[in-house]
Amino acid sequence: LAKGMSPMSPIGFVHLGALLSKRGDINSGYRYVKLALSLLDKVGRESAGEVICIATQVKIFVEPIQAALEHHNDGYAASMVAGDVFNALLNTLLKNSCMFVAGVKLQTMREEYDKFVRLAKENNHSIFLVHIKQIQRDVLRLIGSDEEVTIPEEEKLIASNNSVLKTFCFRKAYISFMFRSYDDAKEYVSKFFDCHENAWASLMVTHIYNALYTGLISFWVA
Repeated sequence: LAKGMSPMSPIGFVHLGALLSKRGDINSGYRYVKLALSLLDKVGRESAGEVICIATQVKIFVEPIQAALEHHNDGYAASMVAGDVFNALLNTLLKNSCMFVAGVKLQTMREEYDKFVRLAKENNHSIFLVHIKQIQRDVLRLIGSDEEVTIPEEEKLIASNNSVLKTFCFRKAYISFMFRSYDDAKEYVSKFFDCHENAWASLMVTHIYNALYTGLISFWVA
């Protein structure tokens, strides 16, 4: 601070805000992510996609969720302007993943997931593709569709990527709970707890969603 701000300052402030928020100090975290966003037009927008992405996940805990989610669209646009495909995809993935929490209609979610699947395929991003298809599979089951979701990359990534494994276990536990499959819910919630410690240091809405349903499932199978 004594030497002024740099184009990387917004990244530092937004991650500090996300970390403070995850550790329980939402008010301080919210102030830091707003500071990070305010600095973008002063020190440069090279990192705008990443900053908006992380900031939006914190803002959802303070602002109305459906309105806050729309900021991920700004993150996508800023990322594409900067040629940052990774954060463009991440903004879209996080927005889509939060639709369960925001109460978006299942049919709307289905359409948005179809769009993201095409986007991930076009950019050859297999991890994001598997993540969204794992959620897409549940949406189709909840709708009552007979459409099959094939994920040929899933088995390999489950064995090598903890994030994919964690999402796989949670989605299996969640859909088993929704359809009252006791044995499967018990098996997969146990597997989720075995691998969920390696979560992101930043606050993510999916962490709260996971905590809610794994708590409900644990109470049910106890």
